[in-house]
Amino acid sequence: MELDYFETIFDMVKSHFVDHFTTYQSLISPSYLLEAPYRNILMAAARGDGKFYSVLKRANLSESAGEKIVGELIDMGVLRIEASREAPLKVHPKQKLKKELRSYRIQDKLRFVDPFMRFWFGFVSPHRTELLQKKSERFLENFGKHYERLRTLVYEQLCDALLVHYYKQRSPLIAHGSYWDQHTEFDILAVSEDKQVILGECKYKERKVCKSELTKLKAKALQSGIRVDTYALFSKSGFSKELHAMQDESLLLFDLSDLQALLD
Repeated sequence: MELDYFETIFDMVKSHFVDHFTTYQSLISPSYLLEAPYRNILMAAARGDGKFYSVLKRANLSESAGEKIVGELIDMGVLRIEASREAPLKVHPKQKLKKELRSYRIQDKLRFVDPFMRFWFGFVSPHRTELLQKKSERFLENFGKHYERLRTLVYEQLCDALLVHYYKQRSPLIAHGSYWDQHTEFDILAVSEDKQVILGECKYKERKVCKSELTKLKAKALQSGIRVDTYALFSKSGFSKELHAMQDESLLLFDLSDLQALLD
């Protein structure tokens, strides 16, 4: 793929995936991934939150059939499992759960190994019939509306890698990555060798992050019962003066320029 960096991302998408749709579709290998039930699972994983059984339900597959197909996709290197780190609800087998928790299931998440495949099945494949007919309006409209979903996950992954780099010479992280439980989800939850807990929030927005974001993150941590030693905020557009004034060992602030450390 040759990219013209003077084009906007939307122009690039049109010139490649609208004007040359069949060329790029032929790159999906094996080709049966483009057909049901593989396509159904891949689209469900790309367009939802990735939770294992939620994906199977969205793909309209039974658990037994879905688990078999997901296993194949993992063996092929198309998908990978991001394991849940939520503690089991039951401490011992005979423990009784509250009524509202009895149907709750702890779920791993399905992630794409290749970001291109996530883009294809999240944005391009659902409009396959129209694109084959050279009709691009709905595809481009949907991409413009949901593009944020595509870049946000990549930004979170970069922020996670930056946090690993930051702690490498301090107290290396023994656990890191996203975290979700019955209450909410967090972009990053990390634990260092000296048992410090770091909770991170990533904002890829066109405005500075303010103190209110830190307040909301603390409230979410409290709801999930997470004891936090350090909060780490990541922002594309920087931070308010109030947050800079608060910065100490318990608050880390990283902006877009800090990602340069991953290239050094």
